[in-house]
Amino acid sequence: MVWSHEKIGEILIRANLITEEQLNQALQSQKESGKPLGKILVDNGLITEEQLAKALAQQKNLPVVSLSELEIDSMAVTLIPERVARRHLAIPIGFEKGKLVLAMANPLDIHAIDDIRVITSYEIKPVVCTESEIVNAINQHFRVSVEQMVESIKVEEVREAKGEELKVVAEEAPIVKLANQIITQAVNQGASDIHLEPQEREFKVRFRVDGVLHDVMSLPRKVQAGLTSRFKIMSELDITEHRVPQDGRCGLTFSEREIDLRVATLPTVYGENITLRILDKSRALLSLGDLGFQPEMLEKFKSCYTKPYGAILVTGPTGSGKSTTLYATLNVINSPEKKIITVEDPVEYRLPGIIQIQVNPKVGLTFANGLRSIVRCDPDIIMVGEIRDLETAQIAVEAALTGHLVLSTLHTNDASSALARLIEMGVESFLVSSAIDCVLAQRLGRKLCVYCKEEYKPTEKFLRENFVDREFEDVTLYRAKGCRKCHNAGYKGRIGIYELMLVSDEIQNACLERKSSEEIEKIAISQGMETLREDGFKKVKQGITSIEEVLRVVI
Repeated sequence: MVWSHEKIGEILIRANLITEEQLNQALQSQKESGKPLGKILVDNGLITEEQLAKALAQQKNLPVVSLSELEIDSMAVTLIPERVARRHLAIPIGFEKGKLVLAMANPLDIHAIDDIRVITSYEIKPVVCTESEIVNAINQHFRVSVEQMVESIKVEEVREAKGEELKVVAEEAPIVKLANQIITQAVNQGASDIHLEPQEREFKVRFRVDGVLHDVMSLPRKVQAGLTSRFKIMSELDITEHRVPQDGRCGLTFSEREIDLRVATLPTVYGENITLRILDKSRALLSLGDLGFQPEMLEKFKSCYTKPYGAILVTGPTGSGKSTTLYATLNVINSPEKKIITVEDPVEYRLPGIIQIQVNPKVGLTFANGLRSIVRCDPDIIMVGEIRDLETAQIAVEAALTGHLVLSTLHTNDASSALARLIEMGVESFLVSSAIDCVLAQRLGRKLCVYCKEEYKPTEKFLRENFVDREFEDVTLYRAKGCRKCHNAGYKGRIGIYELMLVSDEIQNACLERKSSEEIEKIAISQGMETLREDGFKKVKQGITSIEEVLRVVI
């Protein structure tokens, strides 16, 4: 087999798929994140998975295959365990002249080829395929159908089981497999939450993907007790208690990724509602550049979080990505020379080198009490999960004024409202104006699927009906279409939409004079602040998202 010595970046440039500048930026991201260069280019929407696969195939002189157009040999698939297929993103698809044909997303992975050669005792013939097609094939060929698992659950045993008997039923193979199947499917689809909702005649399972709920499966009521107990056992909750809400968590390893599940139960008229929040620990290691900041805004934000003291507030509704932004910021400023302490409710991600405190009101450990104790421990940087009350707000503001860098979140709709909210809580206006360096308001918008988004030119009527400026006239935009790779949603993944307000002297004076948030916003805009809507529309023009999506998440 003759391998080309040409690098993958050179192949992509020669094919006019990327520019030298884009390659250099991706190489810089590779140094910072350690991700493969091809994955960075795909994630940034610069090339498609198919284009990457063709380039890799050209580099290694290998054929490209599309698994959706092939009939995969079931005997070949069973030669390796599912965990090996997921770890290496490779799946056997057949035999050729005594060799095992192995579809791979990364044909450069010699360790994967050697590993599968040892496991199967076959010589390997690698072929190139896209990552998403391999993941779909793994899901399809290694999965036991939900129908088969449900059929094997005996309804009488579940109905009659109580206490310890219910625990036994919940640990039986069919229930365990069904629970694992639901979690696996949710993680594979990129869901942030799993909702198991009891109805009068069914037990509904829904996933929240990219902020939107989708119906996934409808299970018979006979599995409700066993499945509910299974998730309770996993998160160490009391399976005999059905009358009061409970909260728990558990850790899982999924395809070498560390996953945390936060489990919450809620009693309803038809039984217990179960909500599982999926926390992928690798997401805590995102860089700020991955979150969707425009370069100019990121530079302004950097000027604030690199200061030795002051307060940075991140605002927005629940689920708008505030915690992820704070974690990404902590990752940037974390170093052995600095002591960083956080107080959170709950601690969503464990960060190495950082002291993290979990709020526990039952024993008196509130945000205020935890923050008061943190200040005595000589920290350089403090993160407060959320400012909820006057006491927490006052301590945070005082800490920012006495030589600490304080990061926290607040529930307001925009950046300018944050200062007014603190004053309404009872914090003195002169303290607020002096302590706050900047306020970052944010939302999460869905990204258009790079495989199926389609070009169009908006009509004047469309712009008028949606109160959109005429700046989009005669501009080529993109809209959602839907394909197999995005589950026909037209969107895949999410990106941040931001509004950064730096607290200038003029804004400080407006705060001291207790001016309204609308007046403060006018001052900030006159000084160059881009609103959430403006930042969202920039991403529309860049082809990242759609006008409809920006209007959905931004008022």
